[in-house]
Amino acid sequence: MSDRSSGIRSLLARWAARIQAASTITIAQLRHHRLRFGLAIVGIGLAVLAMTLLAGAGIGVVDTGYQQFDAADRDLWVSAGETRLTTAGGGGFENSLYDSRNVSSDLSDHDEVHTAIPMAFDTVYVGTDPGDNFQTFIGTGVSQGGPSVQVTEGEDFGSDTYYADGSYDGERTNEVVVDEETADALEIDIGDTLYVGGTLGSARENEVTVIGMSPTFERMLGTSTVVMPLSELHDVTGTTQTEPATFITVTLESGADSEAVQSDLEESFPEYEIRSNQEQLESVIQEQALVLAAGGALIALAVGAGITLTFNLLSLVVFQQRATFAALTAQGVSSSLLITSVIGQGLAIGFIGGLVGVLFTIPAVNVLNRVAEAVVGFEGLVQTSPEIMLGGFAIAVVIGTVAAAFAGWRVSRTPPLEHL
Repeated sequence: MSDRSSGIRSLLARWAARIQAASTITIAQLRHHRLRFGLAIVGIGLAVLAMTLLAGAGIGVVDTGYQQFDAADRDLWVSAGETRLTTAGGGGFENSLYDSRNVSSDLSDHDEVHTAIPMAFDTVYVGTDPGDNFQTFIGTGVSQGGPSVQVTEGEDFGSDTYYADGSYDGERTNEVVVDEETADALEIDIGDTLYVGGTLGSARENEVTVIGMSPTFERMLGTSTVVMPLSELHDVTGTTQTEPATFITVTLESGADSEAVQSDLEESFPEYEIRSNQEQLESVIQEQALVLAAGGALIALAVGAGITLTFNLLSLVVFQQRATFAALTAQGVSSSLLITSVIGQGLAIGFIGGLVGVLFTIPAVNVLNRVAEAVVGFEGLVQTSPEIMLGGFAIAVVIGTVAAAFAGWRVSRTPPLEHL
């Protein structure tokens, strides 16, 4: 028993001596080639940063979509088929649900439906003077304000009086609510006058007053918006006869079973699609399948490129030391000891480079989010998490170590005289 214990202690002592010798070689190489190893660390850090940012962008896009639909505070969404995105006027949705007023009224007749509010999105011309150049924005029409429009400054336009039970001859509010991006683009504030219409001619004749600021639809659509009563949007766009809407948002009574109500409405209105928040989001992004597929491919490519870059960097670092390793081999240093020292280099470079990439991830995410908010109007579009950063760090350490070990093994198999 004592012989066995003595053998184990002897084996451990030999391994400790080997690791100590390998560490000495590793530290000596790192000190001697500081610039080379510094560049390798920077390269690994950039590879990790690319992976974490692209993965964060992929997750952020989907999560932002869920947040926008949840923020609408609706239980069900009613549409005439797929909710298709359009590029007209800078973006938005197609208005494919016609006779929206009567449909929403029929939906409201259900005992457990509290409100059914149609919403429409259309391109409108907006200017600050009838003689000036007009710009195109997304005009958003809602049949009432309240929770549909979250006003952060000023006030909401309230009820849709111009509709007048379908006669379109009631009192016009001539009021609009805009978002900050629209206000900045037009250099306006609350109380200022705008001219809004579906055509340049109607815009010059339709004078309205800005009464409030709301980020609701800018966040939902990712573009500048002008919000007005639905009837007045239909009037200025010439669609009062068909009363189109993109969808009708349904809020249920407190305590109502949304799945049961959804099933009842599907039976009563088989010609329409009735979806929950999650189903509605999936319907919207399904139309962007090609974009999502490209985004997924980009993330996969980023991970693959990060792994490849890490592998190649560590292989190059080891290959550049072949003359030094050949000299050590000629002096009697074993191949296993050299490979161990190379593994130490890969572990050190991968660890430090991965740590650098992780540390710069959060500042880079903040910068990209500011850019994304300025360009597309969404906040927090790029997100990150401990899992994403840990994954990038793990790839740097594992691939760096494996690459160094493989490169060291290849160098050790080459006769020393070829490198001397």
